[in-house]
Amino acid sequence: MKSANILQAASDRALAAAKAQFATLEAVSYENTKRVLDAFRANRVGEAHFAGTNGYGYNDLGRDTLDKIYAEVFGSEAALVRVQFVNGTHAIACALYGCLAPGDVIVSLTGKPYDTLEAVINGAHGSLRSYGIEYSENPEDVKRAKAVYIQRSRGYSSRGALSIADIERLIGEARAVNPDVAAIVDNCYGEFTECREPCHAGADIIAGSLIKNPGGGIAPCGGYIAGRADLVERAAERLTVPGLGSEVGASLASNRALYQGLYMAPHCVCEALKTSVYVAALFAELGFAVSPGCDELRTDIIQTIELGAPERVLAFCRGLQSGLPVDSFVTPLPWDMPGYGEPVIMAAGGFVQGASLELSADAPMKPPYRVYLQGGVTFEAGRIGIEAAARELLAQIPRD
Repeated sequence: MKSANILQAASDRALAAAKAQFATLEAVSYENTKRVLDAFRANRVGEAHFAGTNGYGYNDLGRDTLDKIYAEVFGSEAALVRVQFVNGTHAIACALYGCLAPGDVIVSLTGKPYDTLEAVINGAHGSLRSYGIEYSENPEDVKRAKAVYIQRSRGYSSRGALSIADIERLIGEARAVNPDVAAIVDNCYGEFTECREPCHAGADIIAGSLIKNPGGGIAPCGGYIAGRADLVERAAERLTVPGLGSEVGASLASNRALYQGLYMAPHCVCEALKTSVYVAALFAELGFAVSPGCDELRTDIIQTIELGAPERVLAFCRGLQSGLPVDSFVTPLPWDMPGYGEPVIMAAGGFVQGASLELSADAPMKPPYRVYLQGGVTFEAGRIGIEAAARELLAQIPRD
């Protein structure tokens, strides 16, 4: 059978298999959209909130109101939403520094964190270690810890993403040993995949990126922190300086995009999850190992496909790139990306550089040659991109 016929037959079966899961995801999107809308209405959002500020950014009505909206949506006392965060790692680092002081101990309850946090923890200058903060992955150290760290998504590991119930259990177990321990959650890739967020489950502070889920594919940059008011303000003082904290930071021309992105986020996350469900069903039909499976609970937007050979990874990424709206003519190649331990190949062609809610894929060039795919702000475009990747991959397989 020709590869085009194989792909069409597999796609038809995948769509049929995904239909029930789509309905579940749409129900979650409805509840999350309602929570966002309730927060917009409660804070009387109007045209005045979209005006930006410059200079120091004092009395920025739109910025300060968006902080309140994020706090309500994420179930926290306070929030800090700023375009000055350069990425999710920056926001997470500010949350860590805000919670910890020299001599403190932090324990990761989810093992080795995402690669880009390695320098934050163990780097030569300005890291936790350089400030005399001890990092551990040993659960026995929770009893003497100031904070525990939980990474919601899988990162570049083979484990599944954590559900809110998982996070709630981990926090409960830590506090059974140490009632005063603070719980810090890296919420990247997980926002709006369930009807609750980590602060609803006992987290003291969470952090994430606006060019992932909560930016709705519209936010041009930035990150957020939400949680206990004292910890959020301490994190703000790491982003700016002590004494100024959350009072400064001009929003420039970003407020309208940040508000609109949050408004769109639950729906766009649902579209990304539908894309991932379809990917899982399609590539399982084509004979590849996938995680999560088509009918498994989705708690982040990441989907993995185990391709088994470097040539297949290159073919998949070439095909995906050709199906993206921006830079479709580019051929992705592995490169030594800052913050990663080995060459990484990335297929990305979105409207915001590095926006993981837009359809993209990346893969460390090492066995088992697993591709990490995420995003798709519309399912239709996500499906088109994925099928382009599958066509290129099927064309490669007979030559293996």
